[in-house]
Amino acid sequence: MVKLLLALTPPQKRVIFLLTDLLLAPLAFFAALVVQHNTLLPLAEMRASLNLLPVLLALTLALGLALSIPDIRPKDFDGGAALKVAMFAALLAGGTGIAAWAQDEALGAGFFVIFAMLFFGVCAATRIAICHVLIWIYGRSRAITNVLIYGAGRTGMMVATALRNRSDIVAVAFADDNPALAGISVAGLPVYPVRDLPTLFSMARIDRVIIAIPSLSLHRRTLIAQRFEERGADVWTLPAFSDLMGSTGLLDKLSPAAPRVMLQREEALSGGTHAYDSYAGASVLVSGAGGTIGQELCRQVLTVSPRRLVLFELNEFALFQVENELSVLAADRGVELVSVLGSVADAALVDRVLRENEVDVILHAAAYKHVPLVQKNAIQGLTNNVLGTETLAQKAREVGVPRFVLVSTDKAVRPKNVMGASKRLAEMVVQDLASRSTKTVFSAVRFGNVLGSSGSVLPVFQEQILRGGPVTVTDPAATRFFMTVEEASALVLLAGAFAQGGEIFALDMGDPIAIGTLARRMVELSGFTVRDGARPDGDIDIIATGLRPGEKQHEECMVLQGAVTTDHPKIARISDTGLSEIEMASLLRDLREAVGRADDRAAVALLMRWLPAFAAQNGPDADQDEGLRVVRT
Repeated sequence: MVKLLLALTPPQKRVIFLLTDLLLAPLAFFAALVVQHNTLLPLAEMRASLNLLPVLLALTLALGLALSIPDIRPKDFDGGAALKVAMFAALLAGGTGIAAWAQDEALGAGFFVIFAMLFFGVCAATRIAICHVLIWIYGRSRAITNVLIYGAGRTGMMVATALRNRSDIVAVAFADDNPALAGISVAGLPVYPVRDLPTLFSMARIDRVIIAIPSLSLHRRTLIAQRFEERGADVWTLPAFSDLMGSTGLLDKLSPAAPRVMLQREEALSGGTHAYDSYAGASVLVSGAGGTIGQELCRQVLTVSPRRLVLFELNEFALFQVENELSVLAADRGVELVSVLGSVADAALVDRVLRENEVDVILHAAAYKHVPLVQKNAIQGLTNNVLGTETLAQKAREVGVPRFVLVSTDKAVRPKNVMGASKRLAEMVVQDLASRSTKTVFSAVRFGNVLGSSGSVLPVFQEQILRGGPVTVTDPAATRFFMTVEEASALVLLAGAFAQGGEIFALDMGDPIAIGTLARRMVELSGFTVRDGARPDGDIDIIATGLRPGEKQHEECMVLQGAVTTDHPKIARISDTGLSEIEMASLLRDLREAVGRADDRAAVALLMRWLPAFAAQNGPDADQDEGLRVVRT
């Protein structure tokens, strides 16, 4: 059936609709007789009016062709098409009335008003019914791609209009966050609120989702894409400014929405493995739950139905957002959602939260991670990243939490900057406690740069592209290891399941990517060209600004020589020795004293003393700047 429908040519479809109108016209005419004479079978009147039938059919044929009524496709039946059909009905009634007057047929003006209304109604109803039948047929055929458009604004309507020219793609509905649009029809398609998407996916087969809101931040777009990909749909998006460039070629500008397309490699990790079963029925606490990693951790944990999920977050608005985002999913799975506003460095609060919620697993993602900011604010960075980790981990040990996983970074490998050094110290805190803990299994995972996370390069590049450029990079030749937010979160959860105590896990992320290459990919995927020597008439410039204090030109591979493989071929266990219990106690004591005096110099001197790799890269030839050692570049 579907192949037959797709094989119909435009002229064949026009003939079918023309024949349909030729059938509907006499039916509406005789229905008007029934209404006027208030009887089911006005036989005498029907016989008297038979001489008008040839005139009626001739006018239907002539007016239909003149007004291009058979060219109106069912899926295009909107306000403009309805107005054209109304004009068709009015002219047909008027022409037939003139013919009746010329033949002395005493039908009366009221009859032709009724006829016009009935003919308009049956024409419109027939086309709407045909549209729904076709959608029903197409919706059950793999030969047709069913599309949901996310965003019922101007760009979404342009996408819907463009899709009408495709016989192999059918737009079935809009989804939109705006509650004012819920339940109405836009461009002939129903608009569903986001909260009703599970119902929509259960009612119809959705093969692809097009995100038609170019102004969305990359972080928000990534979260939306993940939500739909979990339901098995491909997610595509439009580049910036496409809503200002007309609908011509709009579908050619679509590109995959997920940031992983930037990696140009297969995803190394994905969620939903059997190892996740260890979180089922558990009480799980995620610190930094409002961040990119924290949110994805929460979402993946919810898929295995823990008993309770505790959202621990310092930022009030971020906590509100993640609670709002997860509340429906948690309710659907019968998971208790607990929101805690506060700092992991608050020992009393941490102790109360762990005991009241009987926490089984801590996923510690709360940290200050931006290299330049932590470089300028060493005390705050060390307080949060080191002392906050020590407080949370120590309380986990005292309360007897079975598992504790620290989220670390590749910048902890031979750290050059304060942020990387703070995360290496946090790892050493966890390693120290692991060596002395009998109830809590401590472990850590090292991330590369997470694509699409808040403050990462992709959202910065996107914002610069939205403004028309230039795109700024520190050093086009600088290389970094990248991973997707899904890989990062899966690494944390798998490591938590694999850990025996004291391990540091890392993901094999393949080859590093040059920042300049990443910027160029971002520009091109946004629908623009790079302006350079080879293309002086390009759209966007890429400008180098130079490495910032504390930044390396090339990040070092996290999977070092001597690493041991785990049950997962892409996850390695790293041997990185820590400090003794006495050394760690001395380090933490000195750090608290430096923090208490707000003494940046003493804090950095502490890093130089206890981290030989940091000292080697920030030696005697480094400048002093606002109490920090900054490497000359």
